[in-house]
Amino acid sequence: MLIANAKRKENIAEYLLYMWQVEDILRAYKLNDDEVKRNIVERFQVDSSTRKEIEYWYENLLEMMRNEHLAEGGHLQINKNVLIRLSDLHIELLKSNKFPDYVAEFYRALPYIVELRSKAGEEKAGELETCFNALYGVLMLRLKGVEITPDTTVAIAQISKFLALLAKYFKKNEERPLFEEDEVNE
Repeated sequence: MLIANAKRKENIAEYLLYMWQVEDILRAYKLNDDEVKRNIVERFQVDSSTRKEIEYWYENLLEMMRNEHLAEGGHLQINKNVLIRLSDLHIELLKSNKFPDYVAEFYRALPYIVELRSKAGEEKAGELETCFNALYGVLMLRLKGVEITPDTTVAIAQISKFLALLAKYFKKNEERPLFEEDEVNE
């Protein structure tokens, strides 16, 4: 909760990747409240009030995962909603002539996105989800100590730059809308 809240405020892309990791960790504990409390919640060095907030946060996530039948895989609706909001902003940024830096960064990443989507088989995802899947996949490979190829490293670097810029615009848009209501409805 503490890390998620900080990431949510500072970088929405990092937040989403973090939340996907939390989902996987909860699955590793088989969505068991006692295991999560013992192995995650109790390890936080915080006051009792904050510990209760953390415990409540994890209990809610576990309940949502059970209700959404995510014991084996998939993402919470709250995380899908973040991706939807990012996708909406992505489309608006591309449509606008006010953000040429964003459009350029997207087009630099696009060949890698297209290549990744072509390798996805039947489970095709949207452009942004493809980017997040790639970053998350590389994160998991690194955690396992698997060597990343130079080509993959180049692709991930470009995708990361693109998502970092999207996250920057997301934060700016949260602080002060980038688009007037009329622009969005065009």
